[in-house]
Amino acid sequence: MISSVLPTYSRAPLSFVSGAGSWLTEADGRRFLDLGAGIAVNALGHAHPALVETLTAQAGQLWHTSNMYQIPQQQALADRLVEHTFADTVFFTNSGTEACELAVKMARKYFYDKGQPERVEIITFDGSFHGRSAAGIAAAGSEKMTKGFGPLLGGFKHLPFGDHDALNAAISDKTCAVMVEPVQGEGGIRPLPDACLKGLRDLCDEHGILMILDEVQCGVGRTGKLFAHEWAGVTPDIMMVAKGIGGGFPLGAVLATENAASGMTAGTHGSTYGGNPLGCAVGSTVMDIVSDPAFLAEVNRKASLLRQKLEGLIANHPDVFESVRGTGLMLGLKCKVAPMDVVNAGYDQEVITVPAADNVVRLLPPLTITDEEIAEAVNRLDAAAATLSSS
Repeated sequence: MISSVLPTYSRAPLSFVSGAGSWLTEADGRRFLDLGAGIAVNALGHAHPALVETLTAQAGQLWHTSNMYQIPQQQALADRLVEHTFADTVFFTNSGTEACELAVKMARKYFYDKGQPERVEIITFDGSFHGRSAAGIAAAGSEKMTKGFGPLLGGFKHLPFGDHDALNAAISDKTCAVMVEPVQGEGGIRPLPDACLKGLRDLCDEHGILMILDEVQCGVGRTGKLFAHEWAGVTPDIMMVAKGIGGGFPLGAVLATENAASGMTAGTHGSTYGGNPLGCAVGSTVMDIVSDPAFLAEVNRKASLLRQKLEGLIANHPDVFESVRGTGLMLGLKCKVAPMDVVNAGYDQEVITVPAADNVVRLLPPLTITDEEIAEAVNRLDAAAATLSSS
């Protein structure tokens, strides 16, 4: 008999009942050190006092009115995002998947309104992940994502990751945009080198096409900059944001330049819940904290500390781990064993990690993790690896 919850997840036998900072408490009382942060969602950890205060205050005032009316909290968050990014305008969603849907629509509508309706193709890359909607799985194109869900939404051209010659050859008079993650998350923590991101920006400018960045996982302070593309000194035309922006509250957004968003006029897109007062109030508090240069400097310092300790872990367990990669507090351990073996061994040591493609285990801790917690996390990973070394 099917379960009352649709069985689309292979869930670990863990039920967490409370959390504080970098820690989660299981129903049986065990305390787990969380290096997953809800897959890069709980950017400020669990039950951050400022977020609890903001959400509680807003919940006592107003939850929802709909986008038929002005929403002051939405305006405030949009203003913060415009102030701190390349964007001129913002549309709020509930998730990264919904942000992908709008990004695709926005790029195609842009060229339609410019009198070039044939320009509908969006170039994407192997290993990408853009959500699980019709547009999201078509954009990723992998068999794992698309098998059984045809016919797929057309208009996507998939290229090998890092193949510059293929990219140049793929651009045609039907191309409207290139969509890429500055750091692939699900694909195995694969950063796009700064030089490649700069070259991609130049290529888009040369051909008059739009650059769409998916920063759903790598954005909001995760790499030590507010957004990952800032390391390369480039700006996109359209950017998808979610996960960390809500600190655990469902919230996403599409950020865009005025030019790229020019086709999205009244009635061309909408959302019942997107930009509701609850989500946007929390998002504003997240932005107030994460956009502080001192906070981001601490992310970079802690990232260096964690990476240093992980190098030691790899040296101690060369039969389990191959290398560490990534940037900021978005790191991946390339494994010589099955990633789920490492994840499960971590559960036994009460430390949480996240599997990814390319034989990688992701480490995505809260950006607020302490030095002491970093040391304890690596100690627990060391103990987990020891059980795999001896098996």
